[in-house]
Amino acid sequence: MSRIFSLNAVAATLLSAHVYAADFHFTGLSGAKTLVVVQTKGQDLPSGQFSAATQAQLKKAADAAQFDASQGSTFELLAPIDSDYDRIMVVGLGDTDELNAANMAKLGGNIHAKLQAHKAEVVDLSFAGIEGQINNAQLAAQFAHGANLRDHSFDVYKKDTENKSVSYHFSVDDTERTAEAYKALAHIEKGVFLARDLTSEVASEMTPVEFAKAAKELEQYGVEVTVLGPKELKKLGMGALEGVGRGSEHGARLVVAHYKGSDNAPIALVGKGITFDSGGYSIKSGPSIARMKSDMAGAAAVLGTVKAMALSKADVNVVAVMGMAANMVSQYAIAPGDVLRTAEGLSVEVVNTDAEGRLVLSDAMWYAREYFKPEIMVDVATLTGSKVRAVGNRYSAIFSEDEQLVSELTAAGKVVNEQVWRLPLGYKDMLKSDIADLQNIGSGGPGATTAASFLQHFAGDTRWVHIDIAGNALASKAKGEVNVGGTGYGVRLLSEWILKTK
Repeated sequence: MSRIFSLNAVAATLLSAHVYAADFHFTGLSGAKTLVVVQTKGQDLPSGQFSAATQAQLKKAADAAQFDASQGSTFELLAPIDSDYDRIMVVGLGDTDELNAANMAKLGGNIHAKLQAHKAEVVDLSFAGIEGQINNAQLAAQFAHGANLRDHSFDVYKKDTENKSVSYHFSVDDTERTAEAYKALAHIEKGVFLARDLTSEVASEMTPVEFAKAAKELEQYGVEVTVLGPKELKKLGMGALEGVGRGSEHGARLVVAHYKGSDNAPIALVGKGITFDSGGYSIKSGPSIARMKSDMAGAAAVLGTVKAMALSKADVNVVAVMGMAANMVSQYAIAPGDVLRTAEGLSVEVVNTDAEGRLVLSDAMWYAREYFKPEIMVDVATLTGSKVRAVGNRYSAIFSEDEQLVSELTAAGKVVNEQVWRLPLGYKDMLKSDIADLQNIGSGGPGATTAASFLQHFAGDTRWVHIDIAGNALASKAKGEVNVGGTGYGVRLLSEWILKTK
């Protein structure tokens, strides 16, 4: 559950601890009234755990439910005759080759939701003796990870909220290893929760100024944070980012959060941070505009990743560079047909003011290259509706000419249930302008690709990946380890990739 906070202290409180998070103990069963037992296909329930009468009841209940221990299947026994438990839930894990991190986190989220619906407050969970592709300690830790990710919700505007937290007591083969494995995942969770809360917050409160304040809170974890305002952006020649923010009250900001855990060349994570996207003079229509508070989810994801790395005290050098602006309509806003000059030196004809994300990213990418000389640059953005039409919201779209980076990020996505699907680059000829070096939308071709090809002009010689997370940033239904609202998509993907391969 999320926190209740004053709207006058949004930024600071968004960085606070997950107050109502599920509570995990890996030191054995507690004698709670609810017991969860996990079972793989072909495995029998531990014969010594229940009396003969309870075992007979469980077998009858399993037969009645046609329980086959397939992954995610469950059956329950209420008020067993000869047991101290009031409820026994048996959860199927599937075949042993299905016991991986992604499946366990998803299962943890779904089972947590069931237990919340039963209003369970304390739960015993038996994980002893279960082995799969990953060790028993990691299996239990990933289950807990999924449960806590599902537990998070953004309910700060509700008058009454319920504390539905669950205290879990695990029986595992190695308590110390399990606790350590979950501790590492808990750091990632805090980065996800930050990204989710920033994304879920309403646009009138989560302005570029408030986002910058939220980023500043990371200084307590050893992160160096720099914020550049409109005047500084103009001085640096960042006309694209400054131009997009010109129509709003606060103007644009460039927010930089640098965690230097090593002396290696940094990995630069560049995030699109449109705190509200009206479309500008190419104004949006229809109900989708209400979701445009999430158009800064890319910036939220890269900031959340930096927080996760700092809390993990990871031996990595990671800098997040976030172009922040509200794309609004006013007498000062850019108009269709205007020409903006980027810091790269390229001029851009603004054919459509609703293609603003690539404009803020162009200057942010230039800044990341110019000031940090990164080894690798990854930009993350809710960039195009074309991406959603191409691959939906179960995948993000990845674009790069670097085969190794595509392979690494694809593998990382599978581990954390944030999968990516590669789409092609190309169609640069569709971006030609009669009066400028480029125009900001393609005159044909696939929209997600022409947008990525626009960004490619600003990658220079740096190894570069573009990840389009349009459709992934907000969830309208809870599922697996994701609750309704901001998803924090990208934090687990990037964290897994950075920690395992860099």
